[in-house]
Amino acid sequence: MSTNLTRRDFAKAAGAAALGMTAIPLAGLAQTLAESQSKPVRGLATFPDGFSWGVGTSAVQIEGAVKEDGRGASIWDSYVRTPGKIKNGDNADVANDHYHRYRDDVKLMQDMGVKTYRFSIAWPRIFPGGVGQPNAKGLDFYSRLVDALLEAGLEPFPTLYHWDLPHALQDKGGWQSRDTAKAFADYAGHVAGKLSDRVRHYFTINEFFSFVDIGHLGIEETVDGKKVRIELAPGLRLSNAKLHQVRHNAVLAQGCRCRRSAPTENQAPNADRQTTSARRCRRSKRPRTSRPRRSQHAK
Repeated sequence: MSTNLTRRDFAKAAGAAALGMTAIPLAGLAQTLAESQSKPVRGLATFPDGFSWGVGTSAVQIEGAVKEDGRGASIWDSYVRTPGKIKNGDNADVANDHYHRYRDDVKLMQDMGVKTYRFSIAWPRIFPGGVGQPNAKGLDFYSRLVDALLEAGLEPFPTLYHWDLPHALQDKGGWQSRDTAKAFADYAGHVAGKLSDRVRHYFTINEFFSFVDIGHLGIEETVDGKKVRIELAPGLRLSNAKLHQVRHNAVLAQGCRCRRSAPTENQAPNADRQTTSARRCRRSKRPRTSRPRRSQHAK
């Protein structure tokens, strides 16, 4: 018997356990709860009303279908095919096959009793080349996913960037280029414009340190007395100066996205702010020049 437990297997087990609770006789359940209930502790912190409990994933981890319906390649598709980077040469071509089985997965989450689902949108599925013409089939997948979640009573919490930069942008400098920040703003604005009629909450960029520092420099940890290098795609080793530029552009992308996002029902469009933001994101990086200082003794 296999001992490998997939995410889907775990979800089924959790859902079954949740359903099993309903089979306990009400009298016995009441007695069990009464016996197990502890006295309230003064000063004990509690979660506020409206706190959302749920589950989360990322596109690379679960979707698969990396070459279907017009999706472009991401830096992870390239990274996992670099010899020596991934154990056993594993890849995400199929993963959990969520792209084809998302309705089953939504049902599993519903059975588990969760109310929110954080997932990520694959940038190269929306803009295969990072910029240019959007891929309607890619966006349609997330639109169907959102509808399925809402029908099941789950609140969608999409993440706009969970480290899967379109490989086409990496070829042009990736996050070392200011143009990537502008491209992210355009991508994020397009997604928000199409989904915000049903999606109320977004995560913008996931874990800056992970994809900036670990992806562009790497870190070393000691495991069992041995130094182990840890890195993420794109797996670079930049100088401090170049790494600082990556940090700057990533933060710039966050700001550009927030300024370019579509207005909600209670917000009026602010064309001036969006236009200003677009100009700032598009502005090319110019080298700073210092003016010669005039000597105090100059005539």
